[in-house]
Amino acid sequence: MHRYLYGLMFEDISHSGDGGLYAELITNRAFQGYSGNFILPSENPLVPGGPVLTGWAPLGDVRLSLDILHPLSDALPTVLQVDIPVNATGEVGFINYGWWGMDISPQKYKASFYVLANYPRYKGNSTTFTVSLRSNLTGEVWARTELPTVKVDTLDYIQLNATISNESRAPNSNNTFAVTMDASEVAGQTFYFDLISLFPETFKDRPNGLRKDLANALYDMKPKFLRFPGGNNLEGVSPQTRWKWWKTIGPLKNRPGRSIANWNYANTDGLGLLEYLEWTEDMEIEPVLAVYSGFSLDIWGEDGASYPESRMHEVLQEALDELEYCTGPTTTKYGALRASHGHPTPFKIQFVEIGNEDWFSSTYPHRFYYLYNGLKAAYPEITLISTAYNENADYNISIPTGGMWDTHHYEEPHYFLENFDFYDNWQQATNNTDVGVLLGEYSVKQLDSPDGAVNWSAPGLPLPQMVSAIAEGVYALGGERNPNTVRMSSYAPSLQNLNWYNWVPDMIAFTADPAQTLLSASYWQQWLFARFRGAQTLPVTNTKGDFGPLFWASSVNREDTEVYLKVINAGATAVPLSVVLDVEIRGVNATVIVNVDENAENTEDEMKVVVPKVANVTQARERRWSWNVPAWSIVVVQFDV
Repeated sequence: MHRYLYGLMFEDISHSGDGGLYAELITNRAFQGYSGNFILPSENPLVPGGPVLTGWAPLGDVRLSLDILHPLSDALPTVLQVDIPVNATGEVGFINYGWWGMDISPQKYKASFYVLANYPRYKGNSTTFTVSLRSNLTGEVWARTELPTVKVDTLDYIQLNATISNESRAPNSNNTFAVTMDASEVAGQTFYFDLISLFPETFKDRPNGLRKDLANALYDMKPKFLRFPGGNNLEGVSPQTRWKWWKTIGPLKNRPGRSIANWNYANTDGLGLLEYLEWTEDMEIEPVLAVYSGFSLDIWGEDGASYPESRMHEVLQEALDELEYCTGPTTTKYGALRASHGHPTPFKIQFVEIGNEDWFSSTYPHRFYYLYNGLKAAYPEITLISTAYNENADYNISIPTGGMWDTHHYEEPHYFLENFDFYDNWQQATNNTDVGVLLGEYSVKQLDSPDGAVNWSAPGLPLPQMVSAIAEGVYALGGERNPNTVRMSSYAPSLQNLNWYNWVPDMIAFTADPAQTLLSASYWQQWLFARFRGAQTLPVTNTKGDFGPLFWASSVNREDTEVYLKVINAGATAVPLSVVLDVEIRGVNATVIVNVDENAENTEDEMKVVVPKVANVTQARERRWSWNVPAWSIVVVQFDV
């Protein structure tokens, strides 16, 4: 069984990054473009995707507007202008509603913002800023911190930082973050604010890090790799607006983000290249780095926009620079740059994927071979992954020995059952000797239909169902049975914000409230299979019956003390199963995911309809064990030997 078989695929889709796994609580923190948050009008009528005031509201007697004459940086040219009238009194400032709210619980929050005073209106006096966490329903202040009094500069922005030590637990996530001043100090003045940030405690306490509950849910799956940054989000809607690695690193004030990324909302790129790498470091998993291949998903044609052959050297150099940033010693240009960003130790990159779903493009053959040869010459030890093989009717990609093919499948349940044995003889049948497969994206998109294929004009399943987990599990068993071929696999998409999304179903759904994080049936199937991961696949000889409705695969741990038998019943009736091992069985235990309703699903109201449970199993007699496998079930049996 391949050691990297179960992993994660991530891209910022359905606000899975900004507003999700990236722990920043402030929406539209630097006015980088359309945010998809509809608390305030969110589209700029003059500049589609341009800066907006989405998520912000005045507090007290102030006027808020956007300003481009006092930029924080070249990367962040739009700032929040706060005008305080001369006759203002009391508390004045502004609030942010968060990403459809924000969780307020006992912990320490890190707040920061940049501020500049307008020179003609500045009175030269000192100013005291206060940051606070408040209920949007009652106005109750949960916690507040008063910053040391400062004189705000009129030429250069100053950054102010504060820790809010909160002991309250808000009854819901309808809360806000406020920055306020005393009108007696600031009446008649104008201030500019930008990069207004609030972070809760993060996964592994990483600065600028990941939201704890979502990261822990992923970590609990015991994944072995992370493929990033996409996905379509790597390619961009155009070559000009694609994900550019060098614009996602360094201080946040130097990251422009993208006003409209591939999934129709702005990306801050706060979760950038270094943060992805640190994510793999904190979870102790392998990075699978997808590099731009010279193809973008232009809206005016399925074939997209491609770099011509005469300019592919630019794309190659970009990828080489990116790899040097990731892996280079501090004596190299980009290794030194990484060190200046706080990580002098090089990362190890074993897998690089050349593009994403490039079979959409007619130009991938020349682009793939150009990049493959260039990257292999510089990094011969890295395994390179093609995003196409035979999907395009006009060409096949001849994947070099030692390479891999990333194949994606969003299908109906029957597809996965019928293709359980697809990889049994794939290398030999296709003459792809020593070419591995990455099942980089797969999930049940829709239920079985008379047409027998996904209707892309129709909506997908709102949530994964029991039958989804069963079908995906059967396909995963096909991978376990063929470790020389199927070397990696990952469900996709991973995360979905229930307030704003453009794809269903997803493995994990969430809101601003961690108590509402929803782990789906598909999540639990992945969780279960990854937890019982053998070191070597075992042959299984069946003496009665064939695959269907029972599907199975077996493996043994490295110490030869535990044998794992994974069995799925994809039928509506229980099936008797008898097992004979070639060694004596000392003990048996099993974990089962089961529901008599194949359409059962975990919902916001009932989160534990489909979850793993300890199965009540009979004990073995010497080398023999028997049990009735329940209908619609996924079972992992552990034999102690």
